[in-house]
Amino acid sequence: MRAALWYNRKDIRVEQIPEPSVESDEVKIKVSYCGICGSDLHEYLAGPIFIPVEKPHPISEDKAPIVMGHEYAGEVVAIGEGVTTVKVGDRVCVEPIYNCGTCASCLKGHYNVCEQLGFIGLSGGLGGFSEYSVVPQKMVHKIPDSMTWEQAALVEPTAVAVHAVRQSEMKIGDSIAVIGTGPIGLLVIQAAKAAGASQIIAVEVSSERRGIAIQAGAHLVIDPTEVDAVQEIKNYTNGLGVDVAFEVAGIDVTIHTAIQSTKAEGNVVNISIWEKPATIPVNHFILTERKMTSIIAYRNIFPQVIHLIANGQIQAESLITKKITLNQIVEEGFEALTKSKKQIKILVDPSQ
Repeated sequence: MRAALWYNRKDIRVEQIPEPSVESDEVKIKVSYCGICGSDLHEYLAGPIFIPVEKPHPISEDKAPIVMGHEYAGEVVAIGEGVTTVKVGDRVCVEPIYNCGTCASCLKGHYNVCEQLGFIGLSGGLGGFSEYSVVPQKMVHKIPDSMTWEQAALVEPTAVAVHAVRQSEMKIGDSIAVIGTGPIGLLVIQAAKAAGASQIIAVEVSSERRGIAIQAGAHLVIDPTEVDAVQEIKNYTNGLGVDVAFEVAGIDVTIHTAIQSTKAEGNVVNISIWEKPATIPVNHFILTERKMTSIIAYRNIFPQVIHLIANGQIQAESLITKKITLNQIVEEGFEALTKSKKQIKILVDPSQ
């Protein structure tokens, strides 16, 4: 079968690899669509970050080159001994977290902060940029017949946004700012709207993405190259700042904007994976008793996210800007996302 493998930064190759079979407790999936994630793009441009290179990941037991892709859905085509949660023919999406199950975090159900945290398609395994994927049954969630494959492939990134809003402790009626409106930022806008945010402000340099932010539910969109974003946010919130600011770009200027835009005792939520160390003005927290919440992935949330998308409360599919084949993944996928802010979410069909 064909698959896209990460060898090094700027070096992803589509190759023929053996088609996998299932072992005990495993599910084989014929992949319908897999999205290119911001984390994938980080690995392409600046990796390795999550990808194990020197030694294998302790759970997957794999190291580079690895089959990429972790935002995906497809049809179950085989199940191993002991699999009881799905059957052949079921339509499913994948929750791609590797966790040990025995550390303190796992034992309290917080498996997304496992001591050995990893992700299929980043930390090893057969990711979604392949014709077939094999995963443990705990990673598999059934989707309703009414959900399209495109929607199902976007459950994983939507789960990041919904988890971020939940962890932010945003309350109905609160004001929020989203600094950076890539795919996750736009999904945060939708998730916060669904959760009852009364004022949603987006800060974005790209004119195309500012327009999409309005469509996603932002009440005010700010171009920080034209005006002082912090002052505009304060003007819009009666001089106070927002209750919660979500930083979703991973650069110094955006984290500084998020901090300064948040009211005293408000919450700054960092969702980004950073390619370089950040400079954080700690006194901006101390002197106002602001707090900071950091987000990695999600936990115990996929069934609810599936329902949010299936019933239209979050319209994740509105972010899809292009669908491509596996052979196009580098030039029409990774390079397109690098070169154009017009591209938001690109889905890959590995069967073509």
